[in-house]
Amino acid sequence: MSKRYRVSLLFNANKVYDRQVIQGVGEYLQAQQVDWDIYLEEDFRINIENIESWLGDGTIADFDDPDIVSLLATKQIPVVGVGGSYQKPEDYPPVPYVATDNVGLVEMAFEHLKSKGIQRFAFYGLPDNSNLRWAEEREKAFVAVTEKHGFESRVFKGGLFLPYSWQHDLNRLTDWIQTLPKPIGIIAVTDSRARHILQVCERQNVMVPDNIALIGIDNEELARFVTRTPLSSVEQGCQKMGYEAARLLDNLLAQRYSETKPSKPCRIIISPERVHERQSSDFRALQDPYVIQALHFIRHNACKGIKVEQVLDYVNISRSNLENRFKSELDHSIHKEIHDAKLNKAKELILHTTLPMSEIAAVCGYPSLQYMYTVFKKDLNITPAECRASINPSDE
Repeated sequence: MSKRYRVSLLFNANKVYDRQVIQGVGEYLQAQQVDWDIYLEEDFRINIENIESWLGDGTIADFDDPDIVSLLATKQIPVVGVGGSYQKPEDYPPVPYVATDNVGLVEMAFEHLKSKGIQRFAFYGLPDNSNLRWAEEREKAFVAVTEKHGFESRVFKGGLFLPYSWQHDLNRLTDWIQTLPKPIGIIAVTDSRARHILQVCERQNVMVPDNIALIGIDNEELARFVTRTPLSSVEQGCQKMGYEAARLLDNLLAQRYSETKPSKPCRIIISPERVHERQSSDFRALQDPYVIQALHFIRHNACKGIKVEQVLDYVNISRSNLENRFKSELDHSIHKEIHDAKLNKAKELILHTTLPMSEIAAVCGYPSLQYMYTVFKKDLNITPAECRASINPSDE
C-alpha cells in the first residue's frame, strides 16, 4: 500500500494566480489518484507563526514571496517552489522550481500589439520592491524586446495605488499618459495595472484602442467585467504550473522514502497559453481622424440605441462625407459599424456571463428578444441559445 502524505500548499487562495496554480495541483491529484492530505489556508500568513505544526511531509509554495523562501530555507522536508522565471540562472532558488515564463509573456504581448501595426510601445510596471521581482523581470523583458526590434522603450513604474495614495498615484499616471506620443501600444505588467490605464483614459477622453492600445497579463476575470472597455490579456499557464509542481513533489516524496538519491533540483519553465484579444487592443492603423472619432463614439454608445445621425452630430460633418471616409478606411458603412458593435457586445455577454437572454437583448439596445434572435440567425447562422451552448472552456 502506498504511503499517505500530508502536503501543505503555501499560497494566498484569495488571489486569482494562486487559485489557478492550486487548481493545477488538484488536477494532478485527480489524474494520478495521489494519496495526499492537503492543508490549505485561504491565506496561510494568518497562521504563519504556527507553520511548523502544519507543514506536513512536503510543501508546494509561492516562491515569488521572499519571506516564504526564508521561512522554508532550513526546513528538512521536500519543497517545490512556484514563481516567476529569471534571466540570470543564479537568481533561481536551490529547490525544484516551476516558473511562469516572464520573457515569453511580455514577448507574446509585444508581438500581439506589433501585429496590429503599432510602432510605439510603452510599459506600465510596478515600483521596485523585493516582493515584486517578477515585475522587474517583465520590465527588463520589455526593454530587451523593444530594443531587439529597434523601438524606443518607455517605462513607467507608478505607485502602488494604496488607499491613502490612490488619487496621487492616479494623477501621476494621468500625467505620464498625457506625455506619451500617440498612437501607442502599452503593455501593463498585470491586468490590475491595466485597469488603472483604462480608468485614466476614460476620465481624460483618451481613445482606446485608437490612441492607446492596451494589453495586460493574467486574463483575470475581474478585469473583463469591471471596465467599460474589455481588456485584452495574455493568459499564463498557471494550471500547468500547479500540475508540474505536484508531479515534482510526488517524485521527491517517493525518493525520500526509497534508496533512490535525489537528483539536483530541476527547473521547469511554463510558456504562456495565448492572447485573449478584446477591444482594448483592437487597434486599426487608421489615418482619418473623423473615422477614428466616429468609431470611439460608436464603441461607447452603440448599445444605447444610437442612429447614424447621432454619430454625425458627434463628428460634426455631413453624412455623405463621413460615409465616404468609412468606405475608404473600413470598406463598410456607418450603420454596419453600429450593427456590428451591438452584435459583438451581445455575443460577449452571451459567452461570458449568465445574464438572461432577455436582459442581454435590452442591454445591447435590441427592441425585443425576438429581434436579437433574428439578427444572430441572419449574421451568425446560430441562435443566441446555440451560441451560449457552444462555449468551450478553452475559449474563456
